[in-house]
Amino acid sequence: MPTPKNYHWRIAGFYFFYYAFVGMFAPYWSLYLKSIHFDVIEIATLMSIQPVMRMIAPSLWGWLADGGYDTVMRSIRCGNTLPAAPPAPEGSAPPSRSGTGKRLLVVQIAATLSAVCYLGVFATTSFWGMFLVLGLMGFFWSASMPLVEATTLTYLGKHSSRYGRIRSWGSIGFIISVVGLGYAFDYIAIAWLLWAGVICELGILVFSRQIPPTEVLAHHTDHQPIRQIVLQPRVLALFGACFLMSVAHGPYYTFYSIYLVEHGYAKSAVGGLWALGVICEIGVFFMMPWLVRRFGYTRILLASFGAAIARFMLIGWGVDFLSLLFIAQVLHAATFGAYHAASMGLVHEFFQGRHQSKGQALFGSLTYGAGGVLGGLASGPIWQHYGASVLYSCSAGAALLGLLLVLWRLRYSGNTVGYAN
Repeated sequence: MPTPKNYHWRIAGFYFFYYAFVGMFAPYWSLYLKSIHFDVIEIATLMSIQPVMRMIAPSLWGWLADGGYDTVMRSIRCGNTLPAAPPAPEGSAPPSRSGTGKRLLVVQIAATLSAVCYLGVFATTSFWGMFLVLGLMGFFWSASMPLVEATTLTYLGKHSSRYGRIRSWGSIGFIISVVGLGYAFDYIAIAWLLWAGVICELGILVFSRQIPPTEVLAHHTDHQPIRQIVLQPRVLALFGACFLMSVAHGPYYTFYSIYLVEHGYAKSAVGGLWALGVICEIGVFFMMPWLVRRFGYTRILLASFGAAIARFMLIGWGVDFLSLLFIAQVLHAATFGAYHAASMGLVHEFFQGRHQSKGQALFGSLTYGAGGVLGGLASGPIWQHYGASVLYSCSAGAALLGLLLVLWRLRYSGNTVGYAN
């Protein structure tokens, strides 16, 4: 039986290669598309496919992953082999049960099909061919992360504030990918990007088979329909605010690299600026246990949204000043690192027991997915007609709306969870 320390490295390895793929795709895929002569609207559309899949796929796969246990139990009860269990008394937890349903199997299937579909990028340079390949690959690629997030938080249990320490390995993978490729593309053709994706996909595939099973403890909310949890005002506020944060980041992930290159920055400098943000993100991940004890999840979210407002204004209006871009990238520590860890902590608090995977999937679909779609698709026309400064000012406006929503409904939530070391 592997030790918990071995479990840590198994999960960390998956994060490493998953986000190494992000480090390959987010900064450089738009440059590859530009190199094969797609226009701004086509690039914005193709770069929005991944968020679309993050909106659609996780919920479908999350329901499948959490549905195995319930399907078996219903079949047994219908056959009168086992009497139906009475509803749990309010405020108490039913007997615990172990297992993750089909969670790990789904991760493994998704990783396999994602790798197979990705190979299609070698076969097409047409818009609709690329649209189809990225759509299929994204459908399977985006399915696994919410399930791995749920597994990680289940594995950590009451020590959920340590989530950032495991997740930081994803940031390390991102840095190695974005910096290495940034320097490489100053000397080799951008088309070599396709082979970097193959390496990342193979790493995801290998480590998807190393993730350990975890025990899912029953919770007193297990008998409730998940919509009853989702419709709580504090949950709706969290989802709404995080949706707006993803909208704000849509132009960043779609056009930031093109924006810098058009203003005379070398691809190595572009990679360095992306990496700087993620290095700061890693530092925040390791600080999260202390930050959560000191401030609580909600105050961390408020600070993150405030930092996002400042960051996008700096990007939009300070592109000609490297020092301002440097400050903007340092703020990535808050706008993604602290923001992501705090939002994951709150989602883990709100969705427990048998609702863990579905809650994570819904969160990913409605925030990173739907928000990324809107932010990415809107960025093309705004960029084309009004310019980058207006586009990133719109990002700052979306972050401001998210901050107001957190202030309105989440001020007193999440200040006593995740403190354990």
